[in-house]
Amino acid sequence: MSCPHISGLAAFVKAAHPDWSPSAIKSALMTTAYTVDNTGSPIVAAASNTTATPWSIGAGHVDPVKALSPGLVYDTSVDDYVAFLCSVGTSPPQVQAITAAPNVTCQRKLSSPGDLNYPSFSVVFGRRSSSSRSTTVKYRRELTNVGDGRSVYTARVAGPSDIAVAVKPARLAFKKAGDKLRYTVTFKSTTPGGPTDAAFGWLTWSNGEHDVRSPISYTWGM
Repeated sequence: MSCPHISGLAAFVKAAHPDWSPSAIKSALMTTAYTVDNTGSPIVAAASNTTATPWSIGAGHVDPVKALSPGLVYDTSVDDYVAFLCSVGTSPPQVQAITAAPNVTCQRKLSSPGDLNYPSFSVVFGRRSSSSRSTTVKYRRELTNVGDGRSVYTARVAGPSDIAVAVKPARLAFKKAGDKLRYTVTFKSTTPGGPTDAAFGWLTWSNGEHDVRSPISYTWGM
C-alpha cells in the first residue's frame, strides 16, 4: 500500500509546487520523514518487533505538511540518471530502452555510482587487509534552496562511533531561493574488517527551521 499512498502525497506536493521535478518532490518527502512514534520512541518493524532501520522503513514515515516546505532538496535530472546507468555498466542500447531517449552514447558517466544526487547514502566498505588501517568512501551531493531567501545550514551526523564522517563544507550559506551548493561527505571505517551486520546513521542539514535529513546505510564487502 505504500505506492498509492506516496503517489497521492507526491501529487499533493506537486499541486503546491507545480515547477518542482519528480526528484525534488521525492527528496522533500524523504528528507522531512520522521522515525519516531507518537510516544517519541523509535518506530518498530512489525515483522521483527525490533527498531526499524532504513532497510525496513526507508527514510521514515512521510509528513505531508513538512514535505511542502523542506527547505532544501536534492534535485536530479534525467541526464543525471542516464549518467548513473552508464556508470554502472549499462550499455547505450540498454539505457535507450530504459529511458526511451534517442542517441544515447554514455559519454558522460559519474565518477562513482554513489555520486548520484540522491537524498540518501549507501556506503559499501571493502574488507580491510591486515596492513590497511582504514577504508574510505567519498560521495558528492548538491542541494537546492527551496526556502525563503538567505539561509545558512549546518551539517550534523549521527551513527556508529567507529565510523568517522567528515562533511566539507560543513556550513552552507544560500543567498536566495533557487541557489545550488555542493558538498562532499567522506566516510571512514575504523573497525578491523567491519561488523557482521549492517550499520545505519543520518546526515542532517539544519538551519533552525528546517531539518533536511538523509539516511545512511553501511555495509562491508567480502
